[in-house]
Amino acid sequence: MKKYIWPLLALSLSFCDEKALPPEAILPVPNERQIAWQEMEFYGFIHFNMNTFSDREWGFGDEKPEQFNPTDLDARQWARIAKEAGMKGLIITAKHHDGFVLWPSAYTEHSVKNSPWRDGKGDLIREFVDACREYGLKVGIYYSPWDRNHPDYGKPEYITYMRNQLTELLSNYGEIFEVWFDGANGGTGWYGGANEERKVDKFTYYDWPTTHELVRRLQPNAMMFSDAGPDVRWVGNEHGFAYETTWSNLMRDSVYAGMPDFDKWARGQENGTHWVPAEADVSIRPGWYYHAYEDHKVRSLPELMEIYYKSIGQNSSLLINFPVDTRGLIHEKDEAAIMEMAAKIKEDFANNLAKGASFSASADRGKDYRAYLLSDGDFNTYWTTPDGQVEASVELDFGKAVTFNRILIQEFVNLGQRVKAFSVEKQLNGNWEKIADGTTIGYKRILRIPDTEAEKIRINFLDGKGIPVISEIGVYNAPPLLFPPKISRTPEGKVNIQAAEEGLQIFYTLDGSTPQPDGNLFSAELAVTQPTTVKALVFDPKTAKSSAVKQVDFDLPKVFWKAVGATEDVQKAFDENPGTFWTSKTNELVVDLGQSVNLKGFTYTPMQSRYPSGFIAEYSLEVSEDGEVWKKATRGEFSNIQNSPIEQSVVLDPVPARWIRLKALRTTDGNAATFGEFGVVTK
Repeated sequence: MKKYIWPLLALSLSFCDEKALPPEAILPVPNERQIAWQEMEFYGFIHFNMNTFSDREWGFGDEKPEQFNPTDLDARQWARIAKEAGMKGLIITAKHHDGFVLWPSAYTEHSVKNSPWRDGKGDLIREFVDACREYGLKVGIYYSPWDRNHPDYGKPEYITYMRNQLTELLSNYGEIFEVWFDGANGGTGWYGGANEERKVDKFTYYDWPTTHELVRRLQPNAMMFSDAGPDVRWVGNEHGFAYETTWSNLMRDSVYAGMPDFDKWARGQENGTHWVPAEADVSIRPGWYYHAYEDHKVRSLPELMEIYYKSIGQNSSLLINFPVDTRGLIHEKDEAAIMEMAAKIKEDFANNLAKGASFSASADRGKDYRAYLLSDGDFNTYWTTPDGQVEASVELDFGKAVTFNRILIQEFVNLGQRVKAFSVEKQLNGNWEKIADGTTIGYKRILRIPDTEAEKIRINFLDGKGIPVISEIGVYNAPPLLFPPKISRTPEGKVNIQAAEEGLQIFYTLDGSTPQPDGNLFSAELAVTQPTTVKALVFDPKTAKSSAVKQVDFDLPKVFWKAVGATEDVQKAFDENPGTFWTSKTNELVVDLGQSVNLKGFTYTPMQSRYPSGFIAEYSLEVSEDGEVWKKATRGEFSNIQNSPIEQSVVLDPVPARWIRLKALRTTDGNAATFGEFGVVTK
C-alpha cells in the first residue's frame, strides 16, 4: 500500500502548484491597438495651419496660400519639447476646416505647394514626421472632414476627394498611431466662391464605414478618433476633464460624429457594447490656434495639474495642444508651462510608498494571482479573486506610520472594465477610518486626498460587473504645489488670498514690505478700503519652503461707484472681475465715483473672453467735479492692445475729479467698445 502513497502525494502537490485559470473576460475588451494606445497616456496636439496666419480659430475657406509663410519653422523644436515633457506622440492638423493642407497634395491647389514657404517646395507633414521619429515620438494625423474651401463639399464628389487625401497621408509617411476626425461638419463657407451655407447629414453623408475600412487597410495599427470612435472617443468637453465615473464602454452604434446631444454619452456606459475609451483634449491656451493676444493667458501650473489629475487620473488619455506661432515655433511661454507641468508630475510620483509595504488580500485566485503582484510595476500581472467573489479587499501594511496624499489604482482592463464602487480605509493606532471612495477605476484612477498618516491602508472593492482584476496599486506623498497665491478683492474692499492647494499657509503684508513666514498669517478676508499694496506668499510648514511673492496694487474700492446713462449690466465694467465685461453702445463709460478724488491715472482691462471684440485702441478721458462741466484730462492710444490685451495703465498729471468719462475714439476691430475692468489711480 505504501508504494502508492508517495506517487499520490506528489501528484496532489503538483496540482497545488498548478496555476489557476485566468478569469473570463467581461465584454467589451480592448483590442491590441487600443491596449498600445492606452499605455501612451500623454501626447500632444500641434495646431498650425492657415488659421495661424489669418488669426482665426476657424478659417472661412477663402484664404490664399500666399498667407502661409512661417519665418523660422522648426518641427524638431516641437518634437524636442514634447519629448522632454514626457509625451509619447504628436498629432498635427494636416487639414483644418478651411481646407488648406500642409503637404503637396495632388488633389488640390490650396496647399503649401503654392505658398512662399520653402519656395513652394516644402512638405510640412514630412518635416513633422521626420522630427517625431528622430525623437522617438509616435505620429498622428488630424484631418477635418469639413472643407469650407472645396467647391464640391456637400456632394458625393467631395467624399472621393477626402479619401484620396487620406490615402496620401496614410500611405506616404510611415506608421500612424492615431487618425483624428473632427466632429465639426457643415455650415457657411467659401466653397469655391459660392459663399453659402451647406448642411450635411452628419450620420450618412461621409459613409464612415467605408472610410474606416480605408484607414484600417492603410494603417491597421492606427486608432481612429471621433465623437463616436470607432477606437477612441471625445471626452465631451475641451477643458481636458474626464469624470468621476468614466467607463471605457460605449454604445457605439448609437453615437455619431457631431451629434447634438453627445454630452449624454461622454462618460461612457456601464453596459456599453464596444470598447471606446475617452481622450481628453485641451489647449495650453484658451484658443487652439496661436493668437498673440493670448500670450498672457497660458495655463498656470495649478490649472495644468488639475487637468492631469482629472484626465489621466480619471480613466482617460490626455492630449494637450500647442498653438504653434507665426514663426513656426512653440511659444516660449507655452514651453515653460509644459515643462513646469512635467517636472511637477515627476515630483508627485517620485516615491511609491507601496513598494515598501506588505500586501495581503481577503481572497485570491491562487498562484500567480497573489496580492504582492500589485506593486511589481508590471501592468500585465494582477491580483484577482475566485469566480463569483465580487466583494473583496486588499490591505497594505507599511510597518510604520507613513504620510501620503495620492492613491493610484489600475484595473487590468485587457479583461474588461469591472469596478463600479470602491472605498479606501486607513488604520492608525489600531483604529480604522474611511478616507475616500469612488466609482469606476479603469486603466488608471488617481485619488487626491489631504495629507494622511497611516500604518495600514485597506482598499475595498464593493461592487463590479465581475470579480475585481487589479494590476497595480501605488501610494505617494506629493509635495504641495508652492505656486504664488491668488489675490482678489470685492467692490466692497474685501480682499481674499488663496493658495493652490490645502494645508498651506499664507503670509501677507499691507505696507509694501516683503512678507515673511513669521509675519502676518492670513486667516480671513481683509478690509482694504484705501489705496494699498498687498503682497503675499504661500508657505509649506512641513518643508519650510515658500512660493514667490505675489503683489497686487489696489486703489479705491468701487462699492459706491455708479454708472451714468448706461445699461443695467454696466456694473461688469468695474466689478473687480476682469473675467466679466460690458459692451457700450455709445462707446463710452461714464462713472460717478461717489466722492471727489485727486486723480493721478486710470486703468483699462480689455475683455478677456475667448473671442474678444471692441478693444479700445484710441481713447480720451474727461473729468468733472459736478457732472456738468467736463474737462479733458488726456488723450492717447493703447498701441499694442490687440496683441497684448492685459491691463493698460495711464499716468496723469493730478487732477480733481468725481465724474469720469472714458471715450473710445477707435476700437481695434470697429465694433462697439468693451470694458473688462476700469479702475482709477489716486496714490
